[in-house]
Amino acid sequence: MSAIAEIGAPAAQAVERMLSAGRARAEAIGARVHVAVVDGAGNLAGYLRMPGSFLSSGELAIDKAYTAASFAMATRDFGALLERAPRPVRDGLLRRPRLTEVPGGCPAEVQGRLIGAVGVSGGSEVEDEDIAAAALAAMLRDDISGRE
Repeated sequence: MSAIAEIGAPAAQAVERMLSAGRARAEAIGARVHVAVVDGAGNLAGYLRMPGSFLSSGELAIDKAYTAASFAMATRDFGALLERAPRPVRDGLLRRPRLTEVPGGCPAEVQGRLIGAVGVSGGSEVEDEDIAAAALAAMLRDDISGRE
């Protein structure tokens, strides 16, 4: 097994399917978004910017994916966790580069193991989450998880 597979990096084919499914879902609902996929260590594995999407949404999509991978939870859930945290903890975490509580980031798990995450930005919170779920479902449906 390669070192990359040991840390759970999604296979290139899985990343391509996730980006394609995210784009297709965004087109179906009329959203123009950025879709980012990171591996289990939070490294960018794939990225898509749809024409006409907000430029500032690009980094936010990457941050959403990074946060979801970092905490193995959706960014909406991370936000809920922070609401219950003491103020210094909440403020300290949100001042860290790349961490965000903005909904639209979802972890990718296979057989209970975190292998990466997807982040979407450019639509509403609900649209971003819907598109991220579609991207994640494409990876899970085809069971392409970086295993060889």
